Amino acid sequence: MPSLSPSRTFGSVSVAMVTPMNSDGSIDIPSSRRLARHLVKSGCDALVLNGTTGESPTTHQPEKDELVAAIVDEVGAEAMIIAGAGSNDTAHAVRIAEAAQRTGAHGLLVVSPYYNRPSQEGVYQHIRAVVDSVDLPVMLYDIPGRTGVAIGDEILDRLAEHPRVLAVKDATGDVAQGFERMRRTGLEFYSGDDALNLAWLTHGASGVVSVVGHVVAGRYVDMVRAIDAGDLATARDLSAGLTPVLDALMGGGQGAVMAKAALALQGIIARATVRLPLVEPSDTEISDLRAVLRAHGLLEEVTT
Repeated sequence: MPSLSPSRTFGSVSVAMVTPMNSDGSIDIPSSRRLARHLVKSGCDALVLNGTTGESPTTHQPEKDELVAAIVDEVGAEAMIIAGAGSNDTAHAVRIAEAAQRTGAHGLLVVSPYYNRPSQEGVYQHIRAVVDSVDLPVMLYDIPGRTGVAIGDEILDRLAEHPRVLAVKDATGDVAQGFERMRRTGLEFYSGDDALNLAWLTHGASGVVSVVGHVVAGRYVDMVRAIDAGDLATARDLSAGLTPVLDALMGGGQGAVMAKAALALQGIIARATVRLPLVEPSDTEISDLRAVLRAHGLLEEVTT
């Protein structure tokens, strides 16, 4: 059967990478390099840095730049490095984008401005200012549950006309809407919700931007390959088998916290330190997570 794969400017399986930290909260660059190497070895063809899962609200410009530069140096020849450029201050988002380009990022993830609830025209002008500040391909990020404002149809259509706006990471939870938007705009769509990865892929999405992929990237690679080959039965089985792992990492809504805990248990990063207002899991949560990882053979997947 011929391949059914869609276009994939930003790869097919990417991870919204956590930002490893030392016990004092500083960025742990050696662990970051080790994690990026592990993810690429596991099959990721793109990595997203300095997104929400990377604790972007509590990391600062020199740190963001240092992380991007290190990961580009480590795996930039093997995977697309996508840098988050998110802020509710447009001038700040532009500075983040410009710095990401200077430090070697291959693309940008641009989220709608959060908390201050701008009009749709304000959302458009914000995103357009960030896109126009660099020469990089852009993936829009639509996640109204976090930002408080959605990217509406009218402004999505306007943004789709921009030559460097090529994709959308959709975390709206509305696959039917996304399918229509994909058809109408011609943009590549990426699943931004691990629970809906199979649904998005079967609807023609280009790939996934995953948190759970920190520990099961290879299985998502297998899922994408199965969909491309028209083997829906295998893709369904893979998705069903991942449900307990997904629940363990995402069930409490703290993906960054639990992904770091899982990676520390596996020995891929040195510690599970997070910055406030995030806090590390309780002993009970760690015990439960360890049991799930062990049950699915994921505590043996250690890369040093």
